[in-house]
Amino acid sequence: MRTAYSVETVRTAERELMARLPDGTLMQRAAAGLAAACAELLGRVAGRVYGSRVVLLVGSGDNGGDALYAGARLARRGAGVTAVLLTPGRAHAGGLAALRRAGGRVAADGDGERLVERADLVVDGIVGIGGRGGLREEAVPLAAAAGRSRAAVVAVDLPSGVDADTGQVRGEAVRADLTVTFGTHKPGLLVDPAREYAGSVRLVDIGLPLPNDAAELEALQHADVALLLPVPGAESDKYRRGVVGIAAGSARYPGAAVLAVSGALRGGAGAVRYVGPAGDAVIARFPETLVSDQGPKRAGRVQAWVVGPGAGDDA
Repeated sequence: MRTAYSVETVRTAERELMARLPDGTLMQRAAAGLAAACAELLGRVAGRVYGSRVVLLVGSGDNGGDALYAGARLARRGAGVTAVLLTPGRAHAGGLAALRRAGGRVAADGDGERLVERADLVVDGIVGIGGRGGLREEAVPLAAAAGRSRAAVVAVDLPSGVDADTGQVRGEAVRADLTVTFGTHKPGLLVDPAREYAGSVRLVDIGLPLPNDAAELEALQHADVALLLPVPGAESDKYRRGVVGIAAGSARYPGAAVLAVSGALRGGAGAVRYVGPAGDAVIARFPETLVSDQGPKRAGRVQAWVVGPGAGDDA
């Protein structure tokens, strides 16, 4: 189960936790998880961390700080790390100092796009969960360069340019191969259209005290759905497990009937009854199907019907 919380709830939990921890601890936790995910991805796309080319796209907020501290960790492992500062005067001072101490460097003005196009890994730390609207003008060319490069793109917490709460994308946005999110999932990572920009999502636990009753949404995963399915017992028969009726397909579209029957059978129905003109096609593919030409009212016992796919305009 993936549970998502609103930006307001996350911010409140962060403030509560930071009040109990030494200054900077939360950012270091996030940076450690981000660096580990980046190193793992570099091992797949570049074959190594040492000697790989990493470019950090750094905005003025905490996301930029997370990216800089993670970049410092990668630099200590031998990666060539360069930070492209979108607002040089407002970059996270501690993160920038850590990157330089580790051997990383800051890109010269106007060199960002070229570096991104040559990178093995691009880290998107432009905008955090508080961002609204699409990317600002100065960030758009860098995002475009990342999109046309062969580099893997990792978003910090969520892709820059998407709305964390609503999942809306109101302009240009970064398209990530991997999003490393902290503390909890954000709604925008689980709903379209923003979900399409996030790529794979990896959750890093940073210890946020989140209330169980304040979640905005929950997304079932394969294992969760599997637990909801009934498990046949020794006394189970086709009627106890449920019968699905299919009224679908036509002479012109027999494949719709075949696909609907296939879905019902694979879903675990005890039996599947088919009513319609594509009975021959259904029996040829799934001989266990109970086919009737007497119409739905005389098809026999059915607990749920699938009606309409491929029936044609005259149905």
